[in-house]
Amino acid sequence: MSQRVLVTGAAGLVGTAVLELLAAHGVPATALILEPASVGADRTVVGDAADPAVVDDALADVTDVIHLAAIPDPIRDPAEVVFGRNTLATFAVLDRAGRRGVERAAIASSYAICGLPFARTPLRLPYLPIDARLPLQITDPYALSKQADEATAEMINRAYGMTVVALRLPFIGAADGRLATAAARFATDPATGAADVWSYLDVRDAARALFAALRPARPGFHVVYAAAPETLAPQPTQWLLDRFHPGVPRPSFTGRTVPIDLAPARDLLGFEAAFPFPVRSSVSPCAEAGPPEPRRAGPSGSPRTPGPAPPSCS
Repeated sequence: MSQRVLVTGAAGLVGTAVLELLAAHGVPATALILEPASVGADRTVVGDAADPAVVDDALADVTDVIHLAAIPDPIRDPAEVVFGRNTLATFAVLDRAGRRGVERAAIASSYAICGLPFARTPLRLPYLPIDARLPLQITDPYALSKQADEATAEMINRAYGMTVVALRLPFIGAADGRLATAAARFATDPATGAADVWSYLDVRDAARALFAALRPARPGFHVVYAAAPETLAPQPTQWLLDRFHPGVPRPSFTGRTVPIDLAPARDLLGFEAAFPFPVRSSVSPCAEAGPPEPRRAGPSGSPRTPGPAPPSCS
């Protein structure tokens, strides 16, 4: 059977980029979308990714799955809806794919699984860089849904032998939109990116990582972080960590190196980000300032709980 990829959540930001990449590689795609829309796929199925009958229809002639359909945060929907819809969709898609003999899948997990982005109270990282062995500190339904998704993927691998890669993706955007807005905010108020350790990924690189995750170097179930190699903040990483994650055990980071272990993405998937956002590096402009007041920030870098702003770092 020739390759055909099912992309769930195909009408979203990342899904659209995945379809464009598949088309560029000449790979036929089936798009599963919740509402009718024009998407770049040669076959489109409209329906709920949590509905096994809909998923069965979408899986016709499919060899690989990229599962993206999900509520992307715990902010707009009730907790039970966020957790329930996300986990049911992941189970339905992977289980039906496994039953049909699909051999490979990539699913969108999230950096937020570590617990920091939506934490109810400020959390302390046990160490840096962040990696797949980091103890999770989950206090929100979105991160919990991603933990359940990864457990589902591991079970599917054991039950059906399907190779599944769970990509823990950071803040994602396009260079002319969300990334530019976040970079400008981090330049003047770096506290708003602290929960995400100022990490990001261009949407084109997110698509590339997901495509690469369909062909890992080894079969099995794998959890992998993917991010740009440098942060979206202009300040040096060492200064940012000293200020916003003080006392956390870590090695030295040069320049604006992102404090996330990206070696597994490179070694297992052959993936390295190719679309860095053009951040102009700066010397630590607030080096003489005292410790900041704690602030809560979401995965987009926008503050959720108002607090005293730190001194300007422009």
